[in-house]
Amino acid sequence: MASKINTGFTVIPSQKYRRSNRRSSDFSNTLDSEAQPLSTLGSFKALPLEVFQIILKYLSGLLFKRCTLLLPTKERLKYIHKILTEIPCFKFNGCAAPIQCLGLSCYGMFLQTLTAGWDDLECHRVYNFLCELTNLSRKMQAVVCNKPGSSRKLELRIRLFCRNVLLDHWSQRSDSAFWLTRILKPWPMVNQARLLYIIFGPISPQDGQVFWQKMIEGPTDESSLKGLAEAIKLLYDTGTKEWTADDVISLVDELSVVPREWLLENNARLLILSGNSICFTFMASKAVNGRATELARLVVFLALVCEKELYCMDWAVKMMQKVCKVFNTPIERNNFLQSVANAFACVIMEMLQSIMSGDRDEDDRSFLNLFHLVHAQANFHKEVLYLTMGSVSS
Repeated sequence: MASKINTGFTVIPSQKYRRSNRRSSDFSNTLDSEAQPLSTLGSFKALPLEVFQIILKYLSGLLFKRCTLLLPTKERLKYIHKILTEIPCFKFNGCAAPIQCLGLSCYGMFLQTLTAGWDDLECHRVYNFLCELTNLSRKMQAVVCNKPGSSRKLELRIRLFCRNVLLDHWSQRSDSAFWLTRILKPWPMVNQARLLYIIFGPISPQDGQVFWQKMIEGPTDESSLKGLAEAIKLLYDTGTKEWTADDVISLVDELSVVPREWLLENNARLLILSGNSICFTFMASKAVNGRATELARLVVFLALVCEKELYCMDWAVKMMQKVCKVFNTPIERNNFLQSVANAFACVIMEMLQSIMSGDRDEDDRSFLNLFHLVHAQANFHKEVLYLTMGSVSS
């Protein structure tokens, strides 16, 4: 139902130039189409690899692109592979210390320079070539089909390869969206959510591996969710035909149960970081699908996050007001508003009962959370009073 809700948000990706338009007829007769890729090295073929690498430091990446201009895409990619696989750190499993290594980042910057301006079809061939070269699809299947955390080293390798080689070096958001789409789209929605968490989710500060329990154990911070929020905005905002509003909202919904159901506060924080358009569309989807009680509890935690992070509380109130307009009848609207009031009371009582039962942390986080929620309720209803009394006085 989310696709029927007009958020008024449209982004038109910048047009890409086809590689065929960039070829120069002046050079059409200078290179035999039957020539082998290695012939582009010329006299440098005789040099030891170490010496050749030193020479490359003084040359542009663009030089390679121009030298291989007339070669078919597949032959260019084979040549890249032959050169780069001589360096262990450019391989998927090549480096013993992948977190500190710059090899994959260098590979990604080289790939970005090489494919800049190529059309989507050629870039798709590049992705397929890389998948075949690294067995990336098979490795992804292993981590999305097994228990989260059961292949921690492989999860980390996939995260580093996808981020450093495919995603992090593009200046245009439409390009980043293209590569992220290539990674996610071959998989069912549940696996897409798992991959999104592996690539952009929080990591352990000790070993850099994916922190699967972060969203379940307790309230988290902005830094743990920022990567996921940016990825969601990327798919939603770039206007690609391969992602509808329904697709993205379903992905957010699926993400909130990876590896198990998140604390609702963390879900609310993700929505806030994802931006107004996604937050509203997500909430409106629940409204039109008869999930008003669930929606009411979400409003409570949106208010709680606003209180904790010192966001303007009138944002939460105006978001609720906007969602109210989605309900078809005044009765449905009034029932939802009643559910919001009840949800505040219920969540406060749940937190209070937890504290009274002796379930307290060493640093009193449970008590502090209750403190913030009481203040959030007061500030939320203050903004509601301002809104209603202001309309009456006018």
